Amino acid sequence: MSTRRPARSILAAAGAAIALASPVAAEDAPLNVLATVGMIADVAQTVAGDCAAVSTLMGPGVDPHYYSATPADVDKIAAAELILYVDRTLEERLADVLDRFRARTPTLGLAGATFDADDLLEDPDEPGAMDPHLWMDVSRWARIAPVIADAIADARPGCADAMTANVDALSAQLDALHGWAGDAIASIPEGNRILVTAHDAFYYFADAYGIEASEAIEGISSAAEASIGDIRAVAAFVIDNNVPAVFVETTINPRTIEALVAEVQSQGHDVVIGGELFSDAMGDDGTPEGTYIGMIRANIRTVTEALGGTVPDWPEALHDWAAHWEISQ
Repeated sequence: MSTRRPARSILAAAGAAIALASPVAAEDAPLNVLATVGMIADVAQTVAGDCAAVSTLMGPGVDPHYYSATPADVDKIAAAELILYVDRTLEERLADVLDRFRARTPTLGLAGATFDADDLLEDPDEPGAMDPHLWMDVSRWARIAPVIADAIADARPGCADAMTANVDALSAQLDALHGWAGDAIASIPEGNRILVTAHDAFYYFADAYGIEASEAIEGISSAAEASIGDIRAVAAFVIDNNVPAVFVETTINPRTIEALVAEVQSQGHDVVIGGELFSDAMGDDGTPEGTYIGMIRANIRTVTEALGGTVPDWPEALHDWAAHWEISQ
């Protein structure tokens, strides 16, 4: 008995295969976008809507300064159709891997693609190097949204109009968030607007919202370990400025801040840990803090309350966001 298929069946099967692989079919599928950190991924998914499926390489609690790619990560990078990252000054150990994929996959460093040199703050410990923690200033970070939309539209041109509308809606939300954050920090008594953290991730935050001084035990890159001398120097700063509270970070071991508190208290002064801040990663998936808006909201509330301020009413433009997360106004 012959097993040869009729020519018509073969042609039909071939035609079906061609149809499945055709550019038209591919353009209808969501673009596979890989973001290194959640602060990018959340903005990208909000902007893209159904036009992209955005995944995050580094999850909650992961320090991007230290992060090295695993074989599974390399597979994710290889499967992506668009790769988004901040800058090699943040994803320090991942940068060379991303460079290797740049020739085959659109790979966009958002700091360089979005901002001029005048928009960026410099690393005080390394002249000429930029501070990559741009998301700490909501007004700056909002500017990545249209850049991401353009990058996705290059592969999904039919989505351009919908993404423009999404960018406009997100921009209105982030503008309201930025104003609310400034009002909250302004409520902190003068002299108390001093932010002491584990590492220097908050210069943009200080610049945007009127923090009088931002001090940290470690530098902008958390890859350099803190020394006893670093802890003592910051302890002297805390004592000299009567800082009431210092803060741990979700991506940094709390032991350095705990050692700082012990050093201050050993010298007869009082300081407390004011809470935990999200610096280089957002919160857990499925929580408000696992979104960019929620991350900033949590940080602002923690800093404001610990330093003696009053958190203002949540802005009307963000009531829908709060309702989605069942957060009271």
